[in-house]
Amino acid sequence: MTARRKRSALKVQGREVRVRPPAGLAVVGILGGAALLVPFVALMAGVDLTRLPGLLTSPSALDALGLSLRTALTATAICLMIGTPLALVLTRLDFPGRSLARSLVLLPLVVPPVVGGIALTEAFGRRGLIGEHLQLLGIEVAFTSAAVVLAQVFVSLPFLVVALESALLTRGEAHERTALSLGASPLRTFLTVTLPLLVPGLVAGLVLTFARALGEFGATITFAGSLQGTTRTLPLQVYLERETDPEAAVALSLVLVVVALVVITVAYGRRDGRRDSRRTGARA
Repeated sequence: MTARRKRSALKVQGREVRVRPPAGLAVVGILGGAALLVPFVALMAGVDLTRLPGLLTSPSALDALGLSLRTALTATAICLMIGTPLALVLTRLDFPGRSLARSLVLLPLVVPPVVGGIALTEAFGRRGLIGEHLQLLGIEVAFTSAAVVLAQVFVSLPFLVVALESALLTRGEAHERTALSLGASPLRTFLTVTLPLLVPGLVAGLVLTFARALGEFGATITFAGSLQGTTRTLPLQVYLERETDPEAAVALSLVLVVVALVVITVAYGRRDGRRDSRRTGARA
């Protein structure tokens, strides 16, 4: 067989051979996806489209939505400022107890949000470990909008740290070592080498952080309470509307679902696109 015929055979073989899951596992996976999808389909079916504009533009709904967006954006900015250095410390510094430190940082991912709210109250409440001293200075945190932001940061920061850790570990240290060996300072290396390599992971992490902050409920209601215009975010408004106006609760829930869907699409759509491009290049 000539070299030309060999190349043609490999090309045809590359087109025909595709990695697929076993048929049984594929069926189970499809059924599992359908089980997750059914509740959201039912949620959409339960919305009264004729009442939807009025429900979404009520003063209480607008206050809750505005407060949620402001606090979630603020919490995301704070997570960016402290989460990026924290991820660098956990991946680029060797120190005793690093595994324990990582576990403590990721702890809010696994503890119930209500427990997180109680912990925040014990720390920053009026009689808390830190809040008592802040109270003497005339600074009150609990039951304010600052408490909402603090609760959102507490539960959403691990999402950004996990995303950045994954990006840092995937990229490795080769580029940074090269820059340092050429005489670049650690700060310049971070700004010109590390940070550009982190952009995809950073964007995905920030999007997920914002989504988690926007949907926070348990720690917020425990630590910040539910005061309209001050601490009553959209998830809290949904909870209250469920008792008095179930249709309004369904409508507001749909808003959160749509926002979450957009966020997930933005976070993972670009990654899937890059993955498909790499697969196409590999086949070529």
